[in-house]
Amino acid sequence: MNFQVIQDIETVMELTELSTEEFAKQLGVSRMTLNNWLSGKKTISEKNISAFYDYTFNKGIRLNKIKEQLYTEEMESGSEVLLFHGAKTMIEGELSLDRSKRKNDFGIGFYCGESLEQSAMFVATYPSSSLYMIKFDCTGLERKELGVDRDWMLMIAYYRQRLGVYADSEIIHTLIGEMRGVDYIVAPIADNRMFEIIDQFIDGEITDIQCRHCLSATNLGKQYVFVSDKALRQAEILERCYLATSEKESYLTSRQEIYDVSRDKVKVARKQYRNQGTYIEDILK
Repeated sequence: MNFQVIQDIETVMELTELSTEEFAKQLGVSRMTLNNWLSGKKTISEKNISAFYDYTFNKGIRLNKIKEQLYTEEMESGSEVLLFHGAKTMIEGELSLDRSKRKNDFGIGFYCGESLEQSAMFVATYPSSSLYMIKFDCTGLERKELGVDRDWMLMIAYYRQRLGVYADSEIIHTLIGEMRGVDYIVAPIADNRMFEIIDQFIDGEITDIQCRHCLSATNLGKQYVFVSDKALRQAEILERCYLATSEKESYLTSRQEIYDVSRDKVKVARKQYRNQGTYIEDILK
């Protein structure tokens, strides 16, 4: 799926209220070149695509946020939700579970986020990354929802293969059994910072309560994980959206700010809930 560049150019021209000649000048091309793009006589180069989206973002026009709001308004109440998937490059062919890595938060699955910003944030360091907007219809599907709690922590550690000697415990087998027959999972997003905290819990450095409060401090939002082909068939790609360099830089700045705040909150939580809760060896003994 290609970017909807021509439609986006027409939208931005309308928003800026510039003539074709004036807009072409802003982009550093001739009026004839711009007209050729708009008429389909000439294909716009990757360099000019990048220049257009950077120009748009730097003008304060948030195309992706506008699209998010418009698509959200089209969702049928209760049964459909707008989700986002950040890709390092692009999705080739149909959505599939076959290309998924096993060592993800919940193993093999297709992962999406509820937040545009969070989904874009995770791929903002990749030069050719893009963002997909996806409509998901949950009608007739089995759902498993987890919060920032002990079960979620243990599941993340299990699927990320970090439980070690605890992987065969009865509690883990029970939790995995609860996942059988589920079509999709809704759970908090885990990132590298969260893995570090979960590792401290698995290594017996902090209790489950300390870990839960430390993880809550990271506040990354929720993800939808499609773990069955049935769920994936009810997910429809609406659009592949371009991530301008300036846009990605803004997400990375926001991400650093989130990390800075969460780092300090983690220190406070670890101290405040010291000696409260249970260590992993007592939970999974």
